[in-house]
Amino acid sequence: MTVKEFLLRFFTWWNGATLNTLVWTARHGELVGEDEYGNRYYRTKGGRIDPALGFERRWVIYKGLAEASAIGPAWHGWIHHTVDTPPTIEKVTPRLWWKPHRPNLTGAPSATVRSARLSPRIAVPRRPAITGLEARTVMGR
Repeated sequence: MTVKEFLLRFFTWWNGATLNTLVWTARHGELVGEDEYGNRYYRTKGGRIDPALGFERRWVIYKGLAEASAIGPAWHGWIHHTVDTPPTIEKVTPRLWWKPHRPNLTGAPSATVRSARLSPRIAVPRRPAITGLEARTVMGR
C-alpha cells in the first residue's frame, strides 16, 4: 500500500473502505463472494446472529467509490436479507427486468434536469384574489 492509498483509506470513507472497516472486517467477517463489479460481500464469521440486531450482519466493501446503486440485483436480495443464500451458493437466473448498472449522475453535468417552465405538469401556485370580508379589512374599511 502506497502512502497515498494509506492516506486516502485513513481519511476518506467514499473510496472503498476506511482502515477501521478493513480491520473490523478482518477480525469479525468472512468473505462470502465478489460480484461482477469487483465489490466484495461479507457476513459475520460463521453466520453468527448479532444479539443487538437479531440477525447476521452483512456488508459490502465497494471497489472504488462507495455507491450503493453499484450492487447487482442478485446480491441486492442477499445484502438486504430478502434471500438467505448468496448468489455464490445458489445459482440465480437473471430476470427480464434486470438492467445493467448505470452510475448515479445527480449533480454531474450530464444529469437530466427538468425545468418547471418546460413542464406543463408542474403548475406555479397562484395567490387567490382577495374577496369579501378580507378585502374590507385590508382596504381599511
